[in-house]
Amino acid sequence: MLRGAGIVALSLVLLAGCAERNERVIFNGNYYPAKSKGEKAERRDFTASVKRVSRGPEGARKAVLHEATRYCLLNFGTSEIEWAGVPAGGEGPVYARAGDRLSVSGRCIIW
Repeated sequence: MLRGAGIVALSLVLLAGCAERNERVIFNGNYYPAKSKGEKAERRDFTASVKRVSRGPEGARKAVLHEATRYCLLNFGTSEIEWAGVPAGGEGPVYARAGDRLSVSGRCIIW
């Protein structure tokens, strides 16, 4: 019985290691590691970023928008975003690039 539990535990560990890779979202044939972070004072205000922009800027733009939307959905149940830094009358988002990283900032809109 102990041996069976060990096999089950090992199987779960192996599957857990594979799940992360299988859940990756690919944009234009590339994976862009993403991260998002809310501001301490107001969590609705956030910055989302992706790495490896050099693999393809168009895919990176799609990936960072996906991460921004994911942040708002997971934390506030909404996909509506008011983008930061957009000039009056303009449309967002405004992309910021630093080295091989691309980011956007915004505020999750709660109705």
